[in-house]
Amino acid sequence: MNESEIVPPAKRVFPPLYVSTGDTPADRLAFFHVLERLKTQKRTGWIPNAESISDHMYRMAILAMCTSDSTLDVSKCVMMAVVHDLAEAQVGDITPREGISKQEKRRLEAEAMRNFVHDMLHGSPAALRIEALWKEYEEGESSEAKFVKDLDRLEMALQAREYETAHALDLQPFFDSSLPHLRHPEVKRWGEDLARTRLR
Repeated sequence: MNESEIVPPAKRVFPPLYVSTGDTPADRLAFFHVLERLKTQKRTGWIPNAESISDHMYRMAILAMCTSDSTLDVSKCVMMAVVHDLAEAQVGDITPREGISKQEKRRLEAEAMRNFVHDMLHGSPAALRIEALWKEYEEGESSEAKFVKDLDRLEMALQAREYETAHALDLQPFFDSSLPHLRHPEVKRWGEDLARTRLR
């Protein structure tokens, strides 16, 4: 199977943004319930009944804990991994095949984050911490953001290998778009270890 054989999803319909009630506990609880979408929404572009968005983020968080790089703020990396796709609770996992431009995807995700941070969590210190981590990841400038981006790529390659094994598929395009782009030395080694398993 290659990317050209994967049937694109139907045109995406986004749920309406949350409208604040002005009641802090009620709005915060609404946010807690929105997080459930990360558990139920599947990642796209793979196979039917793929892993959920939260499955992806959880493994990234554990991968971050496995680093031996003492120059990184590992706690920050773990938190960043957990929030990096938070906007997908609102917009889902948008793929290039859906015809939504990168600029529009960024706009939709930023709008979702503003809704979460300000309308649901009322700009609390915790909300601003979540927002700052998400923005740092999106900007991709810090060592931690670059490392977590590499984990995002590696996690996709790990999942591709698991789907290849479980479903007798050839998912080469997913390796081509991930492993060659790894930059952190340790994550690059992990990617090389993974690539070798495909040669056996």
